[in-house]
Amino acid sequence: MSVAEARDEIHDLMLEIGVAAQDAARLLARASTEAKNQALRAAAQKLRENRATVLEANARDLAEADAKDISKPLRDRLVLNDDRLEGMAAGLETIADLPDPVGAVFWETERPNGLRIERVRVPLGVIGIIYESRPNVTADAGALCLKSGNAAILRGGSESFYSSQAIVACLHEGLRAAGLPEAAIQLVPTRDRAAVGAMLTMNETINIIVPRGGRSLIERVQKESRVPVIAHLDGNCHVYINKNADPDKAVALVHNAKMRRLSICGAAESLVVDKAVASTIAPKLIDDLSAAGCEIRGDAAAQALDSRVVPASDEDWSTEYLDAVISLRIVDGIDAAIEHIERYGSHHTDSIVTEDPDAAAQFLAEVDSAIVLHNASTQFADGGEFGMGAEIGISTDRLHARGPVGLEQLTTFKYRVHGTGQVRP
Repeated sequence: MSVAEARDEIHDLMLEIGVAAQDAARLLARASTEAKNQALRAAAQKLRENRATVLEANARDLAEADAKDISKPLRDRLVLNDDRLEGMAAGLETIADLPDPVGAVFWETERPNGLRIERVRVPLGVIGIIYESRPNVTADAGALCLKSGNAAILRGGSESFYSSQAIVACLHEGLRAAGLPEAAIQLVPTRDRAAVGAMLTMNETINIIVPRGGRSLIERVQKESRVPVIAHLDGNCHVYINKNADPDKAVALVHNAKMRRLSICGAAESLVVDKAVASTIAPKLIDDLSAAGCEIRGDAAAQALDSRVVPASDEDWSTEYLDAVISLRIVDGIDAAIEHIERYGSHHTDSIVTEDPDAAAQFLAEVDSAIVLHNASTQFADGGEFGMGAEIGISTDRLHARGPVGLEQLTTFKYRVHGTGQVRP
């Protein structure tokens, strides 16, 4: 088969998937909450019943990944085990327990002429999700789209191809149990990258694209997509240790923000310390991180504190490592800290550690990130931790959705106007 013939075959395949998703979206938009919840709970049960099949598929993905010698953070994202599988199943049940956003009236008024106007939540339609490596996204994205009344077209990473197939099979069993169309959740059945290109041009059948992955994927989607995009940029997350920080609290928060799980977008990648406490708190942070196996790359002031701090390059200040590496910058006050974060950050998640309420208020007001925290770990940047059940990603956009993209963010709205025969004069 020629390259042109293969491209045409992918185009036809994606067109068929898109049309089926449109049809399913129309049915889902009017599906009852009870039916959607039944599908989610049945899918959760199937994940548990088919545990061995899903883990076997994941082992196949891992074997291929090991043969390619992928990085440790990517491999960690790929791994499924009993705990993570149970987490996926429990996540489906949590989403089923959440209020259904579809049909919710969140603003209403009555005009002097008697017209009654409501703003009501409705599904976006067909959502295309393009993601890398993480099989749990398959379950989370499919479930969130289903509960919010949207059809989902999932294009998972090639590394998680077999795992995602096994997970979607469980989701399909849930849909069948509830009498809902299987096309409500479709997994692109090819690893060919041409499928991504096709999705980005399917503006007649896909309403929103949500990319979740590395900077290169996000930049490609933003550059090429003819479909509106909810972007999830890299997570160069900062923790700023203010001059009025509690030392013990600072050490505990930084350790958790960096080391709890290295491969998630909410992991801290940059540490900013006020020079007023550089000689007292920074050495404790360096000791703790070094003992945990974290490499610290710092500026001249940080290097002067400890020989274990290696020189940082300009690139380090804006790098998402997803590994046991962190940058360390010593700054002169909160204004300099905010300036550093604004210059080098990705507007994802940033935290201040301080006992000064005025400093906290300034940081929370002036740092222009999707999530800003006071005395809390950046690893709380997660839809589940926000009470959303799960999320498709953390949006760094300013339009439509920002922060964790959960059920509410996967809806739009329309106006319903109720009259009694009014005509406009």
